[in-house]
Amino acid sequence: MTRFFCCLVALVLVVTSYAQRKTTSFEIKDGKFLYNGESVQIHSGEIHYARIPKEYWQHRLRMVKAMGLNTIATYVFWNYHNTAPGVWDFQSENRNLTEFIKLAQQEGLFVILRPGPYACAEWEFGGYPWWLVKNKDLVIRANNKAFLDSCHQYINKLAGQVKSLQITQGGPIIMVQVENEFGSYVSQRKDIPLAEHRQYNQTIYQYLQQAGFNVPFFTSDGTWLFEGGSLPGVLPTANGEGSIENLKKAVNQYHQNQGPYMVAEFYPGWLDHWGEPFVRIGTESIAQQTEKYLQNQVHFNLYMVHGGTNFGFTSGANYNDEHDIQPDITSYDYDAPISEAGWATPKYMALRDMMKKYVSYPVPEIPARMSVLKAQDIAVSKAVSFFEWKNSIKPVTSNAPLSFEDLNQGSGYVLYSKKFNQPIQGTLRVEGLRDYALVYVNGRKVGELNRQANVYTLDIDIPFNGRLDLLVENMGRVNYGARITESTKGIVAPVRINDYEITGDWKMYSFPFQHVPVTNSVPAKPTAGLPAIYRGTLETNQPGDVFLDMQGWGKGIVFVNGHHAGRYWKVGPQQTLYIPGCWLQKGKNEFVIFEQQHDTEHNVLKTVEAPILESIPAE
Repeated sequence: MTRFFCCLVALVLVVTSYAQRKTTSFEIKDGKFLYNGESVQIHSGEIHYARIPKEYWQHRLRMVKAMGLNTIATYVFWNYHNTAPGVWDFQSENRNLTEFIKLAQQEGLFVILRPGPYACAEWEFGGYPWWLVKNKDLVIRANNKAFLDSCHQYINKLAGQVKSLQITQGGPIIMVQVENEFGSYVSQRKDIPLAEHRQYNQTIYQYLQQAGFNVPFFTSDGTWLFEGGSLPGVLPTANGEGSIENLKKAVNQYHQNQGPYMVAEFYPGWLDHWGEPFVRIGTESIAQQTEKYLQNQVHFNLYMVHGGTNFGFTSGANYNDEHDIQPDITSYDYDAPISEAGWATPKYMALRDMMKKYVSYPVPEIPARMSVLKAQDIAVSKAVSFFEWKNSIKPVTSNAPLSFEDLNQGSGYVLYSKKFNQPIQGTLRVEGLRDYALVYVNGRKVGELNRQANVYTLDIDIPFNGRLDLLVENMGRVNYGARITESTKGIVAPVRINDYEITGDWKMYSFPFQHVPVTNSVPAKPTAGLPAIYRGTLETNQPGDVFLDMQGWGKGIVFVNGHHAGRYWKVGPQQTLYIPGCWLQKGKNEFVIFEQQHDTEHNVLKTVEAPILESIPAE
């Protein structure tokens, strides 16, 4: 009898659980978003799990909830999970997307998934894996079989991780985006027939459906770009649209003359490039626009509500008429309401106050800040010469310089070295530079080339039996615009002195810096003017967040306890690097700095208690 009763209870629980899943729904109907049949407003904020240490995910989600939002949106970066051909990673570091989504549900937040395959987001190559371009039959973001086959594989792999977390199965995912800002790309690539563009976009939509995504889909574009980016039967949403009239008119035209009306990217801040002023957007104007949306029942997603950090080599790049490339800074603070370190800003407080006036659900208290270590100096205990260390690397030899891709390298640096058995002088021309190079003759720095500043030439004098070295850095692949297809890095065209092409016996040393460089066996101390690798130790009894003060340093990268914190560059506007306290441990913590320019020798690495993101030194 007892056994029968237990079985009966178990059956009731299973049936009840199934019934609950069956009744959980989110749909677009009669111009509204309906959650379990009831009209609901979407007040969303975008955060990217890849840009936040997983130990801080819950804190940031709670910050979003405490600002009065009920939804989070996140991109999925294909290249963050597909790290090499056939290699997929949904577990290491900040890659456990499933855990992130479950945490969002635990905090009572809906989730909007933006899987791409193209993301943009100021992320390296817009989210595409760099090695795709090694396939000569493949055309990026086009109705091209090789590319679509790769997209199909990615979408299926992603669906295997997250489709069970859709609201139709009791999870928090309420909507999925198809591609991203495709109307913008259509407008930039008029050389491709519109029918071809549309076939590509439709195919991506079909792949998402076939993979098992069955919640409402949406597209995202500027309202004036819906013609190229919208899809039949899919909700078009607007990016950056402040006019309610324009929003409704555009959505009505492409969505059967009805809503819902959503601004999928409402910008409370903006992106930032090296060497350009940090962009600030006023709190008052953002608060006023938010109230305008709330008063008119416009759904919105704040892009970004919290930006986070482009750790490692994950930052992308743009370009314009003045700069052949505009590399994005390491910080993705974005002037967002929640700062890079997770702090509530005045913008956050203003928006929180505004949301509390309009929403019917409770808004929780603001979580406490993560602790920050007091400012202190980190003694640099060991430094070695990069040129001595490179002797431990076996070079590749070729008649002409090879690109990063030809060297099977995605990011970091390549040292291009060439010996001359006759003297030569004149103008060095490296018009195929991608993106930044320090130039040395016989181990002495003679200048730099810089694609960001459109500097590709340098007067040079190489003596008999001399050696030319070019230390070339990939500053991030383009993530937006027509030139996203021009993603090759390193030296991608002939090197010339005057009009003479330099060929024969080029040696290339690869430095992807995927891991901390091992320099224990390198005895040589560095010389000012030549690249160096520094090591320092920070001891602490109570770990906390740290802001490394890189003022006085030149250009390079930093590792902390094996974590790649990203780039620094004296041109600003960013002068500090954010180090999450969860990377530190009680006791000794190792800092490793690769200093490329090294115009000054160092014996200390300073820290400060607040970020410096708006400093561009006078020339």
